[in-house]
Amino acid sequence: MSNGVKKNFLTSESVAPGHPDKLADAIADAVLDAILKKDKYARVACEVFISKGYVVVGGEITTKAWADINNLVRKTILEIGYDKPKYGFDGHTVGVLNTISEQSPDIARGVKKTATKKQGAGDQGSSVGYAANETPELMPLPIMLAHKLVIKLAEVRKKKILPYLRPDGKSQVTLEYEDGKAKRLYNVVIAAQHDPNVSLKKIKRDIIERVIKPVCGKLIDRKTKLYINNTGRFVIGGPVADTGVTGRKNVVDAYGPQIPIGGGSFSGKDPTKVDRSGAYMARYIAKNIVAAGLSEKCLVRLSYVIGGVNPVEASIDTFGTLRQSSGQAGKIPEEKILKVISKVFDLTPGGIIKQLNLLRPIYRKTACFGHFGREDQDFTWEKTDKVREILRKI
Repeated sequence: MSNGVKKNFLTSESVAPGHPDKLADAIADAVLDAILKKDKYARVACEVFISKGYVVVGGEITTKAWADINNLVRKTILEIGYDKPKYGFDGHTVGVLNTISEQSPDIARGVKKTATKKQGAGDQGSSVGYAANETPELMPLPIMLAHKLVIKLAEVRKKKILPYLRPDGKSQVTLEYEDGKAKRLYNVVIAAQHDPNVSLKKIKRDIIERVIKPVCGKLIDRKTKLYINNTGRFVIGGPVADTGVTGRKNVVDAYGPQIPIGGGSFSGKDPTKVDRSGAYMARYIAKNIVAAGLSEKCLVRLSYVIGGVNPVEASIDTFGTLRQSSGQAGKIPEEKILKVISKVFDLTPGGIIKQLNLLRPIYRKTACFGHFGREDQDFTWEKTDKVREILRKI
């Protein structure tokens, strides 16, 4: 606290497509997409474990479709950029172990839709969605900057602008806030995997000019600290250096560490799993509430019981940022907004799937750079097409 101004610092990180955990997520979602292309009603819960020289694909999948899992794994690895023996992990030669089994019939009976029974949730679960007017994407600024840095890092690698870069990498930003508003970048951290014959001096210069400055712009000042490959060397990376597991970057996938996350991860799961579809619907609701101007921030919680049709919890938190709506005498209370939500949005598992059109092979591209705040026509949960209806019913 200085001169009555309240200062605080917020940090978020993101990881590049070649990070072992993100590679695992990408494979899991590639499997999901391959099956949904042939059988949109398949039940998929795919998990992936990656280490030096091999990939284990497991989980429970029930479908009449067939997918060439081994070649799909190798294709995904090659697309991400592990395509040379010198990387120590190469999609051409990696070993693949397929241990997939069928979904338990005890779980399947709770999900199945019949003529007399609506589709139930594929499991119990608590999901969180969030939106804030801090950025054009209605996302927290720290996580958006972190994602944009690794997007730019991947871009300069793939376009060979910095041809010495390799697939693994990370970003992290810390922003200084005053009275709840971002004022400046306190520091930026980049870890960029690279070929062994490139000097640290060159890497630092290139990353600053080609990655950090284009993304962070005016938020950087002369006091901003930049940490680039802070150990001095990052040649050995990817699955050679670290094990990768599906669903281990849940905070990166969501909104950053300032916002609570739900009970489960997203990747590799078909939309009957409310860990995924519930989180997408919660984001859809929160984003439309903020876009409607009812609050500056909004967090939505949706919780379900296995086989259940309606949520056992549907709640919102606007963090004291409610605004006065046009034509209203005062601020709209959260209780009223919650009642409107139940009228505008179908919160049943089947209703979520239908409203967001989730039975499509769209999930591979969600596996990196976050599931939220991205402009993509397939990401239906990012639309703000319910604003008018919400305002009409308030």
